[in-house]
Amino acid sequence: MTDEAERRRQRGTAYGFLAYLLWGVFPLYFAALRPAGPWEIVAHRIVWTLVLCLAVLLLTRDLRWMVDLARAPRRLAGVMLAGLFITTNWGIYTYAVLTGHVTEAALGYFLNPLVTVALGVLVLRERLRRLQWVAVGIGAAAAVYLSVDYGSPPWISLALACSFASYSLLKNRLGVSLSPLRSLVGETATVLPLALLILWWLDRAGETTWGGHGELHTVLLMSTGLATAVPLLLFAAAASRVPLSTVGLLQFLTPFLQLLTGVLLLGEVVPASRWVGFALVWVALVVLSADMVRQVRRSRAQRRARARDAREERPDLADPAPC
Repeated sequence: MTDEAERRRQRGTAYGFLAYLLWGVFPLYFAALRPAGPWEIVAHRIVWTLVLCLAVLLLTRDLRWMVDLARAPRRLAGVMLAGLFITTNWGIYTYAVLTGHVTEAALGYFLNPLVTVALGVLVLRERLRRLQWVAVGIGAAAAVYLSVDYGSPPWISLALACSFASYSLLKNRLGVSLSPLRSLVGETATVLPLALLILWWLDRAGETTWGGHGELHTVLLMSTGLATAVPLLLFAAAASRVPLSTVGLLQFLTPFLQLLTGVLLLGEVVPASRWVGFALVWVALVVLSADMVRQVRRSRAQRRARARDAREERPDLADPAPC
């Protein structure tokens, strides 16, 4: 690896670490938005994220793609559906934080990779490797165990995992036709009418906190756009600089920090029996991560072997004649 490639990888790892670190401390941020409720926070998050991203696009004069998107009904419908999935995820997560269920939210994001793999099998008809089947099986056993321990399925965890996995699946189907910034604009723009309807309804019901709880609270609500866009852009910068295996391993930082935040800083109590369920999920993630790392190494070895074979077949490519 050249020095430049190594510096690029190190920067990418740092960007990824910062992105997942910010997402990991989101419970503290959303808790600071009280007395605003989940609906109001999600609505402001949509509005101010769109405002911020549109301002960036205006400054860079990058708006032509919006016309092209409007002329492609199927892709527009996909972006709209993605917007609904991510809005649902935001709403459930905010509800979990404000009602003292941060540890359940953390469990949801621990389960997310396993649900994503399962959706790949059910929807995309992907074939799993042996260790992937083992990981999914352990994850399913953990879900059953936690359902028994809770007395009912852990709905918040499952809803978060399924909504984000569905969002990821849809993004996979949409491909890379839109950059992260354009995609965020498209998704928030399509659900903007819903956000405005929520704010109007809260205002009519006298339940809005906008402008009535001091300037700091108002600024915090406006900052939801910045809080949404910054980690997303950091993640995009990381994904373009480091291997997928590194990104995959870094993603576990977020639910781990959320779990610590819920237990150590927000005072949530996790019974000993529930830690057993968490441990099962962590075992599944270790198995899944080991399989991912092994597959990446195998792919690299195959690429090196193909390159070596090509050099042996065409020695003139490896040792060009002097001019």
